[in-house]
Amino acid sequence: MLRAVIFDFDGVITDSEILHLRSFNQVLAKYGVEISTKDYYKEYLGLSDFDCFKALVNKKVLQEPAKGIESLAEEKTEVFEKLAKTEGRIIEGVRDFLQMLSRNKMPIAICSGALLTEIELVLEQARLRPFFEVIVSAEFVKKGKPSPEGFILTLRKLNRGRQNAILPNQCIVIEDSHWGLEAARAAGMHSIAVTNSYDADQLTLAEKIVTKLGELSIDTLQSICS
Repeated sequence: MLRAVIFDFDGVITDSEILHLRSFNQVLAKYGVEISTKDYYKEYLGLSDFDCFKALVNKKVLQEPAKGIESLAEEKTEVFEKLAKTEGRIIEGVRDFLQMLSRNKMPIAICSGALLTEIELVLEQARLRPFFEVIVSAEFVKKGKPSPEGFILTLRKLNRGRQNAILPNQCIVIEDSHWGLEAARAAGMHSIAVTNSYDADQLTLAEKIVTKLGELSIDTLQSICS
């Protein structure tokens, strides 16, 4: 029985992955470093900002600045927020899908490696914030995806105040990357992948793969959890 739907954010709700890449490269430019689009989607897309910069340092592509990796992440956030205000957009079909879930009184949450300020900014601008009962962002976890920590915490927050707790296998996670799908599986949750960022052959961990959310009905979602 389906009792909750948990969304990733970037690449599922908002078409912002390219904005993240541009933000990273704007910060990295002063160090003479640039992440190619190919490398970003292959190596870094599923990581939090901090983990992305840390990976670059660990690979010796980037020398850690005196102020530390956190300073890079903070600078990147400032750049991204400016871009999101002018160039951010919601992926087609997301609003209708959220409305369908809402009509069916389905609890809805977000579990993302993005920062809360970034998520809230986009949701408020698009007037989507009221749909989401819980948002778990990068600041809430010690380990990002593919660790299941974020999804486990999201479910814990959804269950606060509920007498009849939602179980992991009563949740569907909607993701666009293999990092997120690995995390969902490790958390014991069902998963659906949308091919907004990767081709279907890279999303085979999902129980169902779609090109857009409009392909999904409430009956389809229920059948996955049956």
